[in-house]
Amino acid sequence: MSTVRDLFTKPVLIFGCGNVLVGDDGFGPAVMDHLLANYPLPGHVAALDVGTSIRELLFDLVLLPDKPRTIFIVDSVSESDRAPGELFEMDISRIPIHKVNDFSLHMFPSVNLLNDLQEGAGVEIRVLAVQTGKLPDEIRPGLSAPVRAAVPKACEWLLREVEVLS
Repeated sequence: MSTVRDLFTKPVLIFGCGNVLVGDDGFGPAVMDHLLANYPLPGHVAALDVGTSIRELLFDLVLLPDKPRTIFIVDSVSESDRAPGELFEMDISRIPIHKVNDFSLHMFPSVNLLNDLQEGAGVEIRVLAVQTGKLPDEIRPGLSAPVRAAVPKACEWLLREVEVLS
């Protein structure tokens, strides 16, 4: 289990983003729950379910004198050309500006902060996204079957990628 202190001292960070009350938007937190419950993390890695508070953490990281080397962000997105549950890596320049839910990674100034970290500070930013099914219009916790099936696959992908960074 990662602590807040780990977020400011480890060279590799993994953030699970999303709102668990809005269906498939809770993918990032679900991945963090599964990852932390089922896999030991290498010593150089901290992982945290940041829910809808990514913006505040990114702002803190921008201000740090010693920044992490790599940040992985796990989130859900809706792209018309993908199947629900499909995992893919997304460049931060392709993050959609608008998403159904407020308080998300996709809203400014979060994208600006990611750009500042990557371009201004040399932090490698990697976004692992899952294609959502339908996002509910009201509070409805729980992932759809295809997105739920992608959770362990996302964990395996993350573990392979962070192992290379040791």
